[in-house]
Amino acid sequence: MDGLLVDRNDGIVTLTIDRPRRKNAITGDMWQGLVEFFDDLATRTDDRVLVITGSGDAFCSGADLTSAADGDAPNGAGASVASMRIVGRAALRLHELPLPTIAAVNGVAAGAGCNLALGCDLIIASDRARFTEIFAKRGLALDFGGSWLLPRLIGLHRAKELAFLAEILDAKEAERIGLVNRVVPHDQLGTEVGALASRLAALPPLQLSVIKRQLNDGLDHTMAEAVEHEGVAQALMFSSRDTAEAMTAFIEKREPRFTGE
Repeated sequence: MDGLLVDRNDGIVTLTIDRPRRKNAITGDMWQGLVEFFDDLATRTDDRVLVITGSGDAFCSGADLTSAADGDAPNGAGASVASMRIVGRAALRLHELPLPTIAAVNGVAAGAGCNLALGCDLIIASDRARFTEIFAKRGLALDFGGSWLLPRLIGLHRAKELAFLAEILDAKEAERIGLVNRVVPHDQLGTEVGALASRLAALPPLQLSVIKRQLNDGLDHTMAEAVEHEGVAQALMFSSRDTAEAMTAFIEKREPRFTGE
């Protein structure tokens, strides 16, 4: 896919946004490419973890607005809504992926690029990373799930502050307010993310998928609904081969070998 590079190694899939001269801004074709990539990834049983990063010194500067600035935006509100639904579909596909996802933020993450990072399950940021919900300064509203993600990650009032003012946060401040999981030295980002991805890839994929869904859905459920869903899920887990393997490995004092069954 033009502008999107995919690498697979030992169950770890790395998606690199590859338009460094444009700070990895995403074109319309690339949004559709992301939808197709996420759809395909969701069906692959050998893929255990997804890492998303960017080429060069940027993670992703958001949507490529060059054509819109030149007057080449889709004609009419209907066409614009149709194109934005592809962006929304990409956000939903990322959110619904059954495998763990990691954003390796190596530089600027702006607008939809910021929300692409926030849409991942874990965010590891280089100390050179910067984050901004730049939309208001561009005369735009939030997209790529930002209106849903931000309040859940950092609370409603802080989300409004970031969205209204569109200020740039450095990595340290992003970590302080809970926007990212951790910040590492820039030259150690690949090593840290690789180690984390390997740890996740070694865990039982079915169980991680269920835990991810439980946590994603938790805020929309009552406590009674949550414990009922937990009970059903746990009963299903006890019927899986990986749970049996985990129990056997514990008794035999060895590391388990999970197969996803």
